[in-house]
Amino acid sequence: MSYFLGLDLGTSAVKCILVDERGAVAGSHSVEYPLDQPHPGWAEQHPEDWWQGTVQGIRELLDHTGTSGVDIIGIGFSGQMHGSVFLDADQAVIRPALLWCDQRTAEQCAQIEQAVGVDELGRLTGNRALTGFTAPKVLWLRQHEPEHYARVRHLLLPKDYVRLRLTGALGMDVADASGTLLLDVAARRWSQAVTERLDIPLDWLPPLYESGEIAGRLLPEAAALTGLAAGTPVVAGGGDQACGAVGVGVVREGIASVALGTSGVVFVHDDAYQTDEAYRLHSFCHGVPGKWHRMGVMLAAGGALQWWRRHFAHEELARAQAEGRDVYNVLTSEAAAAPLGSEGLLFLPYLTGERTPHPDPKARGGFIGLNLRHGKAHLTRAVLEGITFGLRDSLELIRASGVAVRELRVSGGGARSPMWRQMIADIFGIPVVTVNSTDGPAYGAAVMAASGVLGRDITELCDEWIRIVDRAEPDAARHAAYEPYYRIYRELYAALKPAFHQLSDLAAQG
Repeated sequence: MSYFLGLDLGTSAVKCILVDERGAVAGSHSVEYPLDQPHPGWAEQHPEDWWQGTVQGIRELLDHTGTSGVDIIGIGFSGQMHGSVFLDADQAVIRPALLWCDQRTAEQCAQIEQAVGVDELGRLTGNRALTGFTAPKVLWLRQHEPEHYARVRHLLLPKDYVRLRLTGALGMDVADASGTLLLDVAARRWSQAVTERLDIPLDWLPPLYESGEIAGRLLPEAAALTGLAAGTPVVAGGGDQACGAVGVGVVREGIASVALGTSGVVFVHDDAYQTDEAYRLHSFCHGVPGKWHRMGVMLAAGGALQWWRRHFAHEELARAQAEGRDVYNVLTSEAAAAPLGSEGLLFLPYLTGERTPHPDPKARGGFIGLNLRHGKAHLTRAVLEGITFGLRDSLELIRASGVAVRELRVSGGGARSPMWRQMIADIFGIPVVTVNSTDGPAYGAAVMAASGVLGRDITELCDEWIRIVDRAEPDAARHAAYEPYYRIYRELYAALKPAFHQLSDLAAQG
């Protein structure tokens, strides 16, 4: 049996999966690595940690599954987007990478929009300048660490650095490159206009590929470290959101995905390049060759629930351990006991700032409407409802653009909860389904590897390999009951924005 290896270089871990030629997952393994936060709002990682984690993950996956490296006939990559890997002329790492969730570049974002113009930037790149993107990180390095900037000769994204170590070849796919703010997204090539106005050398940027194109082959030294075979083809892959969408079969118009990871993403396929009029949605190249997608991103979806569990669910964690249950199942069971709307309690999930529809690094979270009747079950349910309201904000922008979404495919850790899936269906008013592929971006990366090696169309592979396994239909009465809560939720950010900014500035003063 031959296999495809899907690698997903996430923020907290690298996930490695084996997929056979029929699309069945034969095994998976993850290796964690640290995230550094040297200052409030900063987030960095050492690229060497990604490399060591990937090597360890591949070897342990082969060992655990009893698979020979020669049976792996193709490798695909997914990865966290936007992170900046600065390399010198010898392709050595200059400093730790600034990650997608790093918020230090608000000043540089303003400089980019002034230099390029908001409308021109949006037309070319499909996006506003946001703190998570790559180009502002380049300007930050130039202004704050000129000694490091002077050494830069190559700029890569996280997964592309690991692929460089595996193959010796520089490269980047157009889906991930869309998040650099340096790509002409409609033309699927680097934007000379943007790079010139930002004074970023075009020769720092690597060759571009479609996601299923072979971008290199495994070096002998990398083969010796991983246990794979030298010469194994490695495709370009994609950013985690494009790979995640491919991994659940969002490769046609009318189907959207909701990815419930640390961040939360609502993603819709586009056959043609389209942009949101105010650029509140991201418009990127898709992992499907010649196609595009739009997505809304909230920065703390599952991350907000993780925060709640870490700080306020000690009793639930102890109970879960004693009963051999997942703590999140305990939390959602308790939340289900609270009434819809949590008796007038709303939660704002802006714990790390926000991106869609409020591009505001100073946005803050909060509970609104607390009274003495509220207990932990109400607060837990309010957290789940607040996250879901935040995700619906992105869906409403998609709907406003004229796209009729008939089905949502939910993935990520939160998708394991039937209670939460039903809540999403009720709040969104759309059927919510799960599919047989539960490995998200890693599975999408394996699909891309199969496409490149077998010469198969990605959409056709998704049709063959991916099927629906569960469906939650929206309840009309519950949907109607949620509507007034959602209307109030949508008004809260504007009302509280001045206070958010004042509090953020006070905290920054120490």
